Amino acid sequence: MALAVKIENISKYYHLGVINNGALWKDLQSYFARRLGKQDPNIIIGNEGVYDRDGFWALTDVNLEIEQGDRVAIMGKNGAGKSTLLKILSRITAPTKGSFHIKGRIASLLEVGTGFHGELTGRENIYMNGAILGMKRREVTAKMDEIIAFSEIEGVHIDTPVKRYSTGMYVRLGFAIAAHLESEILISDEVLAVGDWNFQQKALGKMNDLSRNQGRTVIFVSHNLGAISALCNKGMILEHGKVIMESSPMEDASNRYMELIGMAKTPAA
Repeated sequence: MALAVKIENISKYYHLGVINNGALWKDLQSYFARRLGKQDPNIIIGNEGVYDRDGFWALTDVNLEIEQGDRVAIMGKNGAGKSTLLKILSRITAPTKGSFHIKGRIASLLEVGTGFHGELTGRENIYMNGAILGMKRREVTAKMDEIIAFSEIEGVHIDTPVKRYSTGMYVRLGFAIAAHLESEILISDEVLAVGDWNFQQKALGKMNDLSRNQGRTVIFVSHNLGAISALCNKGMILEHGKVIMESSPMEDASNRYMELIGMAKTPAA
C-alpha cells in the first residue's frame, strides 16, 4: 500500500509562563533588531538559546508511517502529546523540529467548533469547509442533503447561525462534513465522546466504511478502548511525548495501554 502519512523526527517545544527574553540585554537586543529591520536573534526556531527558558517538549523525535486505508489509534494518558501531534498534521501548528509528508487532503475534527464560523449558518459552514478542501460549490451542493441527514440537524436549525448550536449539534455537523466531503485522510480527536451513544455508533460505522470501502485513512484519538478496538487496525502509544509502542494488530497496543493506565486486561471468554 502507498504511504498516506510519513512523520520523521517530529518534536514540539512549548514555552510556559510569561514569554520574554528573561534578561534586559536580550530585550534591548530584540528591540534594536526590530527597529533596524533585522531578524530578532532571540526568536529563531532552532536556536538552542530558545530552549533555555522554562518550557517543555510536548513531542520528542516521533516517527510514524501510515499506509493508505489504515485506521490508526493514537493512545496515551492526558498530556502525552496526542492532540499536539494531530494539530501538527492538520497544519494548525508547526513542529519545532522534524518534518512530515502527507498524501491527500485532510479533514480534521480536533475540538468542538474547530473550522466553523459562528456567525454563519450550518449550511453556509458546509460550503465554507468544502471550499477549504478545494471543492467546487456544485460538488458540495450534490452532497448537501446527505450531510444534513447524517448530522440529524434539519429544518430551520441548519439555516441558523452555528453560534446557537449545542455542543452535540456542533459535533454531529462537524463529523458529517468531514465524513462526506472529499478528503483522503480523516483525523478525529476525542470529539465523538461528546455525542450520544447512537451517534457514536453511527460515526464509528461510517469511519469503518470510509476506510474499508473507500480507502480513506483514519487517525483516531480516544480513551474509549471499545471504540478503538471496533475501528482501528493499528495502534501507537505516546508517553511524555515519546512513542513507546507501535503495533499491528491493535490488540497488542490495547493491552499495553491498559497496563500503562493500571487497568487489568479483560479475560478471554
